[in-house]
Amino acid sequence: MRKDKEKAIELRRQNKSYKFISRELNIPMGTLAGWFRDEPWSQEIRDRLGKIESLTYPEKLSKIIAANKKRWHSWHQECQEEAIREFPKLKYDPLFISGIMLYWGEGDKKLENGQVALSNSDPEMIKIFYSFLTHAMRVPIEKIGIRLILYPDLIESVQKNLWSKLTKIPISKFTKSTYIQGRHPTKRNSYGVCLIRVCSRKLKEKILVWINLYQKEFA
Repeated sequence: MRKDKEKAIELRRQNKSYKFISRELNIPMGTLAGWFRDEPWSQEIRDRLGKIESLTYPEKLSKIIAANKKRWHSWHQECQEEAIREFPKLKYDPLFISGIMLYWGEGDKKLENGQVALSNSDPEMIKIFYSFLTHAMRVPIEKIGIRLILYPDLIESVQKNLWSKLTKIPISKFTKSTYIQGRHPTKRNSYGVCLIRVCSRKLKEKILVWINLYQKEFA
């Protein structure tokens, strides 16, 4: 190991900042960041130093918070404007309309979680929404997660095969199922429920904008 790196590690373990170590050892801060990026103990020191600096310089903290809010607001606005620009080209596509209408009725609307998520017990509905994601939205297949929610008397392997056959979705896309207790002892859906999800705050922003635009169209 380089001697300057050994010394840098020693100083870092003494809770010294990158700026201090860089000045003492004449090592670029980018190099220090590369050395310590994947070290959990260094990350703890970073967080500790950040809290101390925040308490010492409350005005600086306020500026950072304000800058982050401004950046997020700008990002939200860009997503919304992009959705508005794309809407005229998409709004007459039957698959696009189907996907947006399904999400309007069945999708998760909580923007903060950043997930496009829809669950239903109807395989045809899941099939259409999967096509909406992969074809209309061009979401890479590897970014789409699918999970079954089953009752205890249902066999996971059987249900996965059934859902895969009915939805035309590769069985390899189905992750480990979740089992739940039904409220009624006999009235249960024989298929279970399928949850289809994509982690994309941007796509969710756009879908919610498109729902709003369709509401105006229909009005």
